[in-house]
Amino acid sequence: MYYWYREMRDRPGSDMGGFTRILHSGKPDGLMDEIPTLVVDPLPEGADRGYIVLNRPWAFVQWLKKSNIKEDYVLMAEPDHIFVRPLPNLAHGDEPAAFPFFYIKPTENEIILRKFFPEENGPVSKIDPIGNSPVIIKKAQLEKIAPTWMNISLKMKEDVETDKAFGWVLEMYAYAVASALHGVHYSLRKDFMIQPPWDAKSDNTFIIHYTYGCDYTLKGELTYGKIGEWRFDKRSYLRSPPPRNLTLPPPGVPESVATLVKMVNEATANIPGWDEER
Repeated sequence: MYYWYREMRDRPGSDMGGFTRILHSGKPDGLMDEIPTLVVDPLPEGADRGYIVLNRPWAFVQWLKKSNIKEDYVLMAEPDHIFVRPLPNLAHGDEPAAFPFFYIKPTENEIILRKFFPEENGPVSKIDPIGNSPVIIKKAQLEKIAPTWMNISLKMKEDVETDKAFGWVLEMYAYAVASALHGVHYSLRKDFMIQPPWDAKSDNTFIIHYTYGCDYTLKGELTYGKIGEWRFDKRSYLRSPPPRNLTLPPPGVPESVATLVKMVNEATANIPGWDEER
């Protein structure tokens, strides 16, 4: 991610500013000298209940308090995002920009969401189908939303029914609810991001999100859910980074998948010491 941020930052059409990696382990790691990083505290031991993403809202609360952020707007993004084009400021004044996720469905979860978004706040349709990333938002707005996001995340995790219903996207719902409680509504930008292998083209987007595994036969046929003869899946590299010069996908695979692997290869080829242990 950081490699492609640096590549795109100064190109025409970019409004990209500074970069901070927020590390919520509470201690430095081997990338401190390579990537601008702020180390923040994790939640108290056991508070995340095994759901490590619960540390994210608390990390942002700390970052906003501790950092001297010069920019008026903030992009929240994740390590498995690759910038494929220079990113302009997609927000407009007090209307931030966010990617709409098909699996965030506030109106279908009204009974649960009313625990956190009471009827006096209006219909649950005021809750946008988003998470906190990717989002471009005014820093001043995020400073108001972040503490609420943190508190709602913790309350949702404590509620057995909510935890069971929302699972791994619980923190995303918490961000969407927190935004709505503060009267913040988003411009929903489908062109913000694509997610291979389901999105086949990368020519009309700004970010590739490699969250899903890409498994194919050597004939280019998708075998999602089954390990393919050719595959790219970030989960294959939980203990060590991917090697340089990954094998390109076979013919017939969507352009977005091929572009993803080519961009990973270009980054690893140009990052000094990639093969060295960090």
